[in-house]
Amino acid sequence: MTQGEPPLRSTRSRPTMREVAALAGVAIKTVSRVVNGVPTVDPAIVARVREAADKLGYRPNLTASSLRRGDGRTATIGMLVEDAANPFSAALTRTVENVARERGVLVLVGSLDEDPARERELARALIDRRVDGLVIVPAGRDQSYLISEQYSGTCMVFVDREAGLLDADAVVSDNRQGAITAVNHLLQTGHRRIAYLGDRASIPTAAQRFDGYRHALEVAHIDYDDEIVRHTGSSEEAAIAATEQLLALPNPPTALFTSQNLVTIGAVRALRALGRQHSVAQVGFDDFPLADILSPGITVIAQDVEQMGRTAAEMLFRRLDGDESPARTVTVPTRLIERGSGEIPGGGPGQG
Repeated sequence: MTQGEPPLRSTRSRPTMREVAALAGVAIKTVSRVVNGVPTVDPAIVARVREAADKLGYRPNLTASSLRRGDGRTATIGMLVEDAANPFSAALTRTVENVARERGVLVLVGSLDEDPARERELARALIDRRVDGLVIVPAGRDQSYLISEQYSGTCMVFVDREAGLLDADAVVSDNRQGAITAVNHLLQTGHRRIAYLGDRASIPTAAQRFDGYRHALEVAHIDYDDEIVRHTGSSEEAAIAATEQLLALPNPPTALFTSQNLVTIGAVRALRALGRQHSVAQVGFDDFPLADILSPGITVIAQDVEQMGRTAAEMLFRRLDGDESPARTVTVPTRLIERGSGEIPGGGPGQG
């Protein structure tokens, strides 16, 4: 064996902490402290131990580690979102992951596809894997199935929507006011026939945005017209079809309020296919990638997703650190971003 080579060991066995200590020239206790993230270890020694572990292919047994610590922690949290591929869900997940990484915690992510049964299945699967806590964008309206888990010490925070039948922390956007702002913006540019395209009305956030839409029209003394309202679900294809139907009406809308990012993208595609993107105004709820480089750029009500994710993660870790204060809901404001599509003028007060 030449100098600097790792000690010989059986190719069938996993490398041990003792071997890492021997290669790094430190005590086993020092390797243990490095593995468990003890902050007082000298950085040079940490680097030496990690280099030795990498050479040997050593990986700590995190389950055994958590049992030895005595607190049962696994340094993992679970996160359940609507669809990990959706830009909103992706940005939310990344922010929570960033906060968790600062604490050496791994995030396990699952997509719910707006299916309450899948929510229960994945939540229980994560709990069975002993995650330390949960961040959930709930698909259903009843989270009482988590009461016993909450009582037994599993911490949880809900994002985008509050939990139903469960007293738990939540971080939400001001959906109703954001919708009011969107419709008011279109009203101020002269539109009076403003269509609504949104997700299913059974979804709490969609219901709040639809309520804001109706309230803004009512305050402006504009009669609600069910003919120009579509609850399409969250697929681009359904939004494309709905937009085409609306613009084919004898008295079509001159503006669209699209209250979900995938619905907005579908409407954008339909308007461009019809050559109407410069004549029909549009304001979307939720920003999305490349919205600013289209022609016209897409005016949106932007949610502060990073603030939502960071707030939720910090609330969860405070609970894990022992915070026993009453559950609370934090509402994060939205903001209007003007890019051109929402500023296309309407026909004035006599329109429609």
